Amino acid sequence: MGSCGTVGSVRARYLVFFQYLGTDFNGVAAVRGNHRAVGVQNFLEEAAKRLNSVEPIRFTISSRTDAGVHALSNAAHLDICRRSDLPSYSPEVVTQALNTHLKHRDIRVLKAFRVPNDFHARHAATSRTYLYRLATGCSWPDQLPVFEQNVCWALQTKCLDVAAMQEAAQHLIGTHDFSAFQSAGSPTTNPVRTLRRVSVSSGPASPFALPQESRKLQFWTLEFESQSFLYRQVRRMTAVLVAVGQGTLTPTQVKAILESQDPLGKYQTRVAPARGLFLKSVLYDDFGPTS
Repeated sequence: MGSCGTVGSVRARYLVFFQYLGTDFNGVAAVRGNHRAVGVQNFLEEAAKRLNSVEPIRFTISSRTDAGVHALSNAAHLDICRRSDLPSYSPEVVTQALNTHLKHRDIRVLKAFRVPNDFHARHAATSRTYLYRLATGCSWPDQLPVFEQNVCWALQTKCLDVAAMQEAAQHLIGTHDFSAFQSAGSPTTNPVRTLRRVSVSSGPASPFALPQESRKLQFWTLEFESQSFLYRQVRRMTAVLVAVGQGTLTPTQVKAILESQDPLGKYQTRVAPARGLFLKSVLYDDFGPTS
């Protein structure tokens, strides 16, 4: 418990986990003063008004995602200030109230936790995992089932050299200067990150594909885990690994691209489409899911 700026009120901080289909949003972050663009945060904060905090509620987002990117589980902290003679809301009430008053069906709050008042959703995260979905076997993108078109990248190729992609991915694992995979506009000045894990694997068949389509379509999943990532780092690494899978690049060239630290090189300027990317999880030591 802590004091709010308003006299006679008490502040309680909560960590909330939430998911969204990012197709309709201009990213997760709130868009202020532009009624044509809207972020997931705008809807969360609008729903939070119904919690009747004596001070405006603002969500501090753990992991920012771009327009069109999805999240199976993102996180944020928020403060709710109530009169000192009223009890704090339980996490269950916060979760239910937000879901009840959310005005967009593509957002859902998963769970809330009470956290210390100095807890920070972005700084306290110990791990973030992103998942990227690919599809092969499409001569044209419109041959993909309509239910899949906004949630994966349809490649106009019949197959991928997964062994070569896995070999190339090994060059990315570890602590490196990832400048070569950082897009302009990144707020950070330190391009060094530790990539703990990269995997390339066959994904499950789509339940939305017709039987005659299922014989041709193959889905693939790329996963990347780190404590934090640079701006568009995952989408640029994905594009390079796909180029390896298609035979355009070799695993050795990926190592050279990484070591070049040049974000404007011939191959690393490619960015995989936003629609195939999902923030899979944000982990903390003491709160939320553990894996």
